[in-house]
Amino acid sequence: MFEKARRALQYTTTGVILLIAAIVAFVLWDYYTSAPWTRNGQVRVQTVNLAPRVSGPIIALHVHDNEFVRAGDVLYDIDPFDFQVAVATATAVAEQRKADLALKIPQHNRREHLSDAAASNEEKQVYEATAAVARAQYAQALAQLSQAKINLERTHIRSTVSGPVNNLIMRVGDFATAGKPNITVIDKNSYWVDGYFEETKIGSINIGDAVRVDLMGFHEPIEGHVVSITRGIATDNASSGVQGLPSVDPVYTWVRLAQRIPVRVKIDRVPESVTLAAGMTATVTIVGSKGHRAHDTLQDAFERLHDAFFNIGGGTRR
Repeated sequence: MFEKARRALQYTTTGVILLIAAIVAFVLWDYYTSAPWTRNGQVRVQTVNLAPRVSGPIIALHVHDNEFVRAGDVLYDIDPFDFQVAVATATAVAEQRKADLALKIPQHNRREHLSDAAASNEEKQVYEATAAVARAQYAQALAQLSQAKINLERTHIRSTVSGPVNNLIMRVGDFATAGKPNITVIDKNSYWVDGYFEETKIGSINIGDAVRVDLMGFHEPIEGHVVSITRGIATDNASSGVQGLPSVDPVYTWVRLAQRIPVRVKIDRVPESVTLAAGMTATVTIVGSKGHRAHDTLQDAFERLHDAFFNIGGGTRR
Protein backbone atom coordinates (compact mmCIF):
# COMPACT_ATOMS: atom_id res chain seq x y z
CA MET A 1 0.00 0.00 0.00
CA PHE A 2 2.78 2.35 0.98
CA GLU A 3 4.72 1.41 -2.17
CA LYS A 4 1.75 2.30 -4.40
CA ALA A 5 1.33 5.66 -2.69
CA ARG A 6 5.02 6.40 -3.14
CA ARG A 7 4.90 5.56 -6.84
CA ALA A 8 1.75 7.62 -7.31
CA LEU A 9 3.50 10.57 -5.64
CA GLN A 10 6.51 10.08 -7.90
CA TYR A 11 4.34 9.99 -11.04
CA THR A 12 2.40 13.03 -9.87
CA THR A 13 5.58 14.96 -9.08
CA THR A 14 7.12 14.00 -12.43
CA GLY A 15 3.95 15.02 -14.27
CA VAL A 16 3.85 18.36 -12.48
CA ILE A 17 7.51 19.03 -13.28
CA LEU A 18 6.99 18.12 -16.95
CA LEU A 19 3.89 20.31 -17.10
CA ILE A 20 5.74 23.25 -15.59
CA ALA A 21 8.66 22.73 -17.96
CA ALA A 22 6.32 22.65 -20.94
CA ILE A 23 4.59 25.85 -19.83
CA VAL A 24 7.92 27.59 -19.19
CA ALA A 25 9.21 26.48 -22.58
CA PHE A 26 6.08 27.74 -24.30
CA VAL A 27 6.14 31.09 -22.50
CA LEU A 28 9.83 31.61 -23.24
CA TRP A 29 9.36 30.60 -26.87
CA ASP A 30 6.44 33.03 -27.22
CA TYR A 31 8.32 35.78 -25.40
CA TYR A 32 11.54 35.57 -27.35
CA THR A 33 10.27 34.62 -30.81
CA SER A 34 6.69 35.86 -31.21
CA ALA A 35 6.28 38.91 -29.00
CA PRO A 36 7.04 42.17 -30.87
CA TRP A 37 9.79 43.61 -28.69
CA THR A 38 13.54 44.04 -28.88
CA ARG A 39 16.38 45.16 -26.65
CA ASN A 40 18.28 46.20 -29.75
CA GLY A 41 17.04 49.79 -29.98
CA GLN A 42 18.78 53.13 -30.19
CA VAL A 43 17.87 56.79 -29.83
CA ARG A 44 18.77 58.78 -32.91
CA VAL A 45 18.64 62.44 -33.89
CA GLN A 46 19.26 64.74 -36.83
CA THR A 47 22.04 67.30 -36.66
CA VAL A 48 22.88 70.39 -38.70
CA ASN A 49 26.53 70.79 -39.68
CA LEU A 50 26.85 74.53 -40.17
CA ALA A 51 29.45 75.91 -42.55
CA PRO A 52 30.21 79.60 -43.17
CA ARG A 53 29.38 81.14 -46.53
CA VAL A 54 32.49 83.33 -46.38
CA SER A 55 36.06 82.73 -45.26
CA GLY A 56 38.05 84.51 -42.60
CA PRO A 57 39.49 84.32 -39.08
CA ILE A 58 37.06 83.83 -36.19
CA ILE A 59 37.11 86.85 -33.89
CA ALA A 60 34.27 86.00 -31.47
CA LEU A 61 32.61 82.80 -30.22
CA HIS A 62 29.21 83.29 -28.59
CA VAL A 63 28.35 79.72 -27.49
CA HIS A 64 29.75 76.91 -25.39
CA ASP A 65 29.68 73.16 -25.89
CA ASN A 66 26.22 71.66 -25.14
CA GLU A 67 24.69 75.12 -24.81
CA PHE A 68 21.10 75.38 -26.04
CA VAL A 69 20.61 77.86 -28.86
CA ARG A 70 17.57 78.97 -30.82
CA ALA A 71 17.17 79.31 -34.55
CA GLY A 72 18.65 82.65 -35.62
CA ASP A 73 21.08 82.99 -32.70
CA VAL A 74 24.61 84.08 -33.64
CA LEU A 75 27.10 81.30 -32.95
CA TYR A 76 30.35 83.04 -33.91
CA ASP A 77 31.69 86.01 -35.89
CA ILE A 78 34.21 86.16 -38.70
CA ASP A 79 36.50 89.19 -39.07
CA PRO A 80 34.33 91.65 -41.09
CA PHE A 81 37.06 94.13 -42.13
CA ASP A 82 37.58 92.84 -45.68
CA PHE A 83 33.83 92.65 -46.24
CA GLN A 84 33.28 96.16 -44.90
CA VAL A 85 35.86 97.39 -47.42
CA ALA A 86 34.06 95.45 -50.15
CA VAL A 87 30.77 97.15 -49.21
CA ALA A 88 32.40 100.58 -49.26
CA THR A 89 34.00 99.88 -52.64
CA ALA A 90 30.75 98.55 -54.12
CA THR A 91 28.88 101.59 -52.76
CA ALA A 92 31.33 103.97 -54.44
CA VAL A 93 31.09 102.10 -57.74
CA ALA A 94 27.30 102.16 -57.57
CA GLU A 95 27.32 105.92 -56.95
CA GLN A 96 29.67 106.38 -59.90
CA ARG A 97 27.45 104.30 -62.19
CA LYS A 98 24.41 106.20 -60.99
CA ALA A 99 26.00 109.54 -61.84
CA ASP A 100 27.11 108.26 -65.25
CA LEU A 101 23.59 107.03 -65.95
CA ALA A 102 22.16 110.41 -64.88
CA LEU A 103 24.39 112.00 -67.57
CA LYS A 104 23.83 109.49 -70.37
CA ILE A 105 20.03 109.31 -70.24
CA PRO A 106 19.44 113.08 -70.77
CA GLN A 107 21.96 113.08 -73.63
CA HIS A 108 20.02 110.28 -75.29
CA ASN A 109 16.66 111.97 -74.64
CA ARG A 110 17.81 115.30 -76.15
CA ARG A 111 18.98 113.69 -79.36
CA GLU A 112 15.80 111.70 -79.67
CA HIS A 113 13.85 114.94 -80.03
CA LEU A 114 16.23 116.53 -82.54
CA SER A 115 15.45 116.52 -86.22
CA ASP A 116 17.42 114.40 -88.65
CA ALA A 117 19.17 117.55 -89.83
CA ALA A 118 20.49 118.29 -86.33
CA ALA A 119 21.37 114.69 -85.40
CA SER A 120 21.76 111.78 -87.73
CA ASN A 121 20.13 108.40 -87.05
CA GLU A 122 23.55 106.92 -86.47
CA GLU A 123 24.32 109.50 -83.78
CA LYS A 124 20.96 108.85 -82.11
CA GLN A 125 21.67 105.12 -82.09
CA VAL A 126 25.09 105.70 -80.54
CA TYR A 127 23.64 107.74 -77.67
CA GLU A 128 20.81 105.24 -77.21
CA ALA A 129 23.33 102.42 -76.89
CA THR A 130 25.48 104.49 -74.56
CA ALA A 131 22.50 105.08 -72.27
CA ALA A 132 21.63 101.35 -72.34
CA VAL A 133 25.22 100.46 -71.39
CA ALA A 134 25.14 102.97 -68.53
CA ARG A 135 21.83 101.52 -67.32
CA ALA A 136 23.26 97.98 -67.37
CA GLN A 137 26.44 99.06 -65.58
CA TYR A 138 24.39 100.71 -62.85
CA ALA A 139 22.28 97.56 -62.42
CA GLN A 140 25.48 95.49 -62.20
CA ALA A 141 26.91 97.86 -59.59
CA LEU A 142 23.72 97.56 -57.50
CA ALA A 143 23.93 93.76 -57.70
CA GLN A 144 27.56 93.80 -56.58
CA LEU A 145 26.67 96.12 -53.71
CA SER A 146 23.88 93.77 -52.65
CA GLN A 147 26.28 90.83 -52.75
CA ALA A 148 28.85 92.73 -50.69
CA LYS A 149 26.24 93.57 -48.04
CA ILE A 150 25.09 89.94 -47.88
CA ASN A 151 28.68 88.76 -47.48
CA LEU A 152 29.16 91.23 -44.65
CA GLU A 153 26.04 89.90 -42.92
CA ARG A 154 27.32 86.36 -43.43
CA THR A 155 30.26 87.07 -41.14
CA HIS A 156 27.71 86.44 -38.35
CA ILE A 157 27.15 82.66 -38.41
CA ARG A 158 23.64 81.88 -37.15
CA SER A 159 21.99 78.64 -36.11
CA THR A 160 19.30 77.35 -38.45
CA VAL A 161 17.63 75.12 -35.82
CA SER A 162 16.92 75.15 -32.10
CA GLY A 163 18.89 72.72 -29.96
CA PRO A 164 22.18 72.15 -28.15
CA VAL A 165 25.57 72.82 -29.69
CA ASN A 166 27.39 69.51 -29.99
CA ASN A 167 31.09 68.63 -29.86
CA LEU A 168 32.31 72.22 -30.08
CA ILE A 169 36.06 72.26 -30.69
CA MET A 170 36.55 75.58 -32.50
CA ARG A 171 38.12 78.58 -30.79
CA VAL A 172 38.75 82.23 -31.42
CA GLY A 173 41.60 82.62 -33.92
CA ASP A 174 40.66 79.58 -36.00
CA PHE A 175 40.24 80.21 -39.72
CA ALA A 176 36.77 79.52 -41.06
CA THR A 177 36.68 78.28 -44.64
CA ALA A 178 33.60 78.87 -46.78
CA GLY A 179 31.66 75.67 -47.32
CA LYS A 180 33.58 73.67 -44.68
CA PRO A 181 31.41 72.67 -41.66
CA ASN A 182 32.95 73.62 -38.33
CA ILE A 183 30.06 73.61 -35.82
CA THR A 184 27.20 71.18 -35.19
CA VAL A 185 23.79 71.86 -33.68
CA ILE A 186 21.35 69.09 -32.72
CA ASP A 187 17.76 69.66 -33.82
CA LYS A 188 15.82 69.23 -30.58
CA ASN A 189 12.62 68.38 -32.48
CA SER A 190 14.14 65.54 -34.52
CA TYR A 191 14.69 62.79 -31.94
CA TRP A 192 13.39 59.35 -32.84
CA VAL A 193 14.05 55.72 -31.90
CA ASP A 194 15.13 52.91 -34.19
CA GLY A 195 14.12 49.45 -33.00
CA TYR A 196 15.95 46.61 -34.74
CA PHE A 197 13.39 43.80 -34.73
CA GLU A 198 13.99 40.25 -35.84
CA GLU A 199 12.41 39.53 -39.19
CA THR A 200 10.16 36.92 -37.55
CA LYS A 201 8.43 39.72 -35.62
CA ILE A 202 7.95 42.21 -38.46
CA GLY A 203 4.64 40.60 -39.45
CA SER A 204 3.20 41.55 -36.06
CA ILE A 205 4.15 45.22 -36.40
CA ASN A 206 1.93 47.77 -38.16
CA ILE A 207 2.27 51.46 -38.93
CA GLY A 208 0.67 53.46 -36.13
CA ASP A 209 1.16 50.80 -33.42
CA ALA A 210 1.74 52.26 -29.97
CA VAL A 211 5.27 51.78 -28.66
CA ARG A 212 6.89 51.81 -25.25
CA VAL A 213 10.58 52.70 -25.12
CA ASP A 214 12.63 51.93 -22.00
CA LEU A 215 16.04 53.58 -21.74
CA MET A 216 18.90 52.24 -19.68
CA GLY A 217 19.24 54.29 -16.50
CA PHE A 218 15.70 55.67 -16.48
CA HIS A 219 12.63 54.11 -14.89
CA GLU A 220 9.92 56.06 -16.69
CA PRO A 221 9.25 54.89 -20.26
CA ILE A 222 8.97 57.01 -23.38
CA GLU A 223 5.79 56.80 -25.44
CA GLY A 224 5.71 56.74 -29.22
CA HIS A 225 4.28 55.04 -32.28
CA VAL A 226 5.57 53.23 -35.35
CA VAL A 227 5.95 55.50 -38.38
CA SER A 228 7.85 53.30 -40.82
CA ILE A 229 9.43 49.90 -41.38
CA THR A 230 12.66 49.70 -43.38
CA ARG A 231 12.17 47.99 -46.74
CA GLY A 232 15.73 46.87 -47.29
CA ILE A 233 19.03 46.21 -45.52
CA ALA A 234 22.53 45.69 -46.90
CA THR A 235 23.79 42.22 -47.76
CA ASP A 236 27.34 41.03 -48.31
CA ASN A 237 26.14 38.60 -50.97
CA ALA A 238 25.54 41.50 -53.36
CA SER A 239 29.25 42.33 -53.64
CA SER A 240 31.34 41.19 -56.60
CA GLY A 241 34.12 38.68 -56.20
CA VAL A 242 36.79 37.32 -58.54
CA GLN A 243 36.09 37.95 -62.26
CA GLY A 244 33.07 40.04 -61.34
CA LEU A 245 31.17 36.99 -60.09
CA PRO A 246 28.89 37.37 -57.06
CA SER A 247 30.48 36.47 -53.73
CA VAL A 248 28.02 34.34 -51.75
CA ASP A 249 28.73 33.31 -48.16
CA PRO A 250 28.03 29.66 -47.26
CA VAL A 251 24.89 29.01 -45.20
CA TYR A 252 24.95 26.48 -42.39
CA THR A 253 21.49 24.96 -42.56
CA TRP A 254 21.39 24.06 -38.85
CA VAL A 255 22.10 27.67 -37.79
CA ARG A 256 19.90 30.34 -39.32
CA LEU A 257 19.91 33.68 -37.52
CA ALA A 258 17.01 36.04 -38.12
CA GLN A 259 17.96 39.33 -39.74
CA ARG A 260 17.32 42.57 -37.88
CA ILE A 261 15.00 45.03 -39.61
CA PRO A 262 14.98 48.70 -38.48
CA VAL A 263 11.60 50.05 -37.37
CA ARG A 264 11.36 53.81 -36.88
CA VAL A 265 9.44 55.07 -33.86
CA LYS A 266 8.26 58.66 -33.54
CA ILE A 267 8.47 59.93 -29.97
CA ASP A 268 5.14 61.28 -28.66
CA ARG A 269 5.93 61.92 -24.99
CA VAL A 270 9.14 62.19 -22.99
CA PRO A 271 8.91 62.28 -19.18
CA GLU A 272 10.53 65.28 -17.52
CA SER A 273 12.92 63.00 -15.65
CA VAL A 274 14.34 61.58 -18.90
CA THR A 275 17.25 63.27 -20.66
CA LEU A 276 17.42 62.21 -24.30
CA ALA A 277 20.77 61.77 -25.99
CA ALA A 278 21.44 60.28 -29.40
CA GLY A 279 23.02 56.85 -29.17
CA MET A 280 21.22 55.76 -25.99
CA THR A 281 20.35 52.07 -25.78
CA ALA A 282 16.63 51.37 -25.76
CA THR A 283 14.25 48.47 -25.32
CA VAL A 284 11.42 48.90 -27.83
CA THR A 285 8.11 47.19 -27.15
CA ILE A 286 4.90 47.19 -29.18
CA VAL A 287 2.06 47.75 -26.71
CA GLY A 288 -1.72 47.54 -26.71
CA SER A 289 -4.27 50.28 -26.18
CA LYS A 290 -3.72 50.20 -22.39
CA GLY A 291 0.03 50.61 -22.70
CA HIS A 292 0.92 46.99 -21.87
CA ARG A 293 2.51 44.30 -23.98
CA ALA A 294 0.13 42.12 -25.91
CA HIS A 295 2.09 39.16 -24.53
CA ASP A 296 2.80 38.55 -20.83
CA THR A 297 6.08 39.73 -19.42
CA LEU A 298 8.39 37.14 -17.94
CA GLN A 299 7.50 38.33 -14.44
CA ASP A 300 3.79 37.87 -15.12
CA ALA A 301 4.39 34.46 -16.68
CA PHE A 302 6.44 33.16 -13.76
CA GLU A 303 3.93 34.51 -11.26
CA ARG A 304 1.21 32.55 -13.02
CA LEU A 305 3.42 29.46 -13.06
CA HIS A 306 4.07 29.91 -9.35
CA ASP A 307 0.36 30.04 -8.67
CA ALA A 308 -0.27 27.04 -10.89
CA PHE A 309 2.40 25.02 -9.13
CA PHE A 310 0.95 25.57 -5.70
CA ASN A 311 -2.58 24.95 -6.91
CA ILE A 312 -1.56 21.61 -8.51
CA GLY A 313 0.61 20.55 -5.60
CA GLY A 314 -1.94 21.59 -3.01
CA GLY A 315 0.54 23.93 -1.34
CA THR A 316 0.18 27.50 -0.14
CA ARG A 317 2.29 30.63 -0.63
CA ARG A 318 4.33 31.87 2.21
